[in-house]
Amino acid sequence: MEGMNMTTNHLILDFSHVYCDEKIPKNDRVHWLDCSDIAECDLYCSNRAEEEIRARIEPYGIRGIHFLDSGNYHYVTGIMTEQIKQGFSLILFDHHTDMQKPMIEHMTSCGDWAGKVLKTNPWLQQLILIGPQERDIQQIYSEKEGLVTSTELREKLVTFSAEEIQSGEAGNKISKIKKNFPVYISIDKDILDEEYSETNWSQGKMSLPVLERLLMPFLKSGNILGIDICGECQQGMPLPQYLEAEEINGETNKELFDFLMHYSHM
Repeated sequence: MEGMNMTTNHLILDFSHVYCDEKIPKNDRVHWLDCSDIAECDLYCSNRAEEEIRARIEPYGIRGIHFLDSGNYHYVTGIMTEQIKQGFSLILFDHHTDMQKPMIEHMTSCGDWAGKVLKTNPWLQQLILIGPQERDIQQIYSEKEGLVTSTELREKLVTFSAEEIQSGEAGNKISKIKKNFPVYISIDKDILDEEYSETNWSQGKMSLPVLERLLMPFLKSGNILGIDICGECQQGMPLPQYLEAEEINGETNKELFDFLMHYSHM
């Protein structure tokens, strides 16, 4: 891909120092980027902060596995995928749609970034959204509130609700997934049951083995541009709960990293 750094670089974007307590083993394959000095980027991201984040990740390219901190920073996926200059599909695993109507104009937030990617990224061919509740997905399509009202956007978006996955009905839509494009995968661990992850947002009920099973078809396609993972615990929790949450999240992050490394061949 012209203009893109295709070297594999695994990244930890450290906005809140949450990873410091997860006993992540020092690994010479993983670059630790301290982003804690960037202002105006928690939940909402100002243009100035966006430019700074872009400048820090650009030298590394997007190929690799990237940890983005808590779900407050999930909008970084939008900044990452701006580097892709060919047709691609975004595979998004999330308990929320991240397609709300923007609360503050001219600022990207963790709640609306996916809607912005869908509307504005000219290279995006499909957005496959996996995991929100059916009622939240319906809101995306609602005539009054919804973000996806045009035929063009409806054709680009394929959704699999938590209920469809649980009931086994998700298989009916698999034929809608376009197979001939490279994919970027984004995972918010709030899709997982609290047994596997503790995040600072409401969570789904998925098990880690089910998430891995759902990832497999995309990983086996062999055409992965990059992968990111977010979803960490609340800052300022009482210490015993915090340490327990960090242990759970650390184990899941390591398991996911090893699994993705193995099957994505990165």
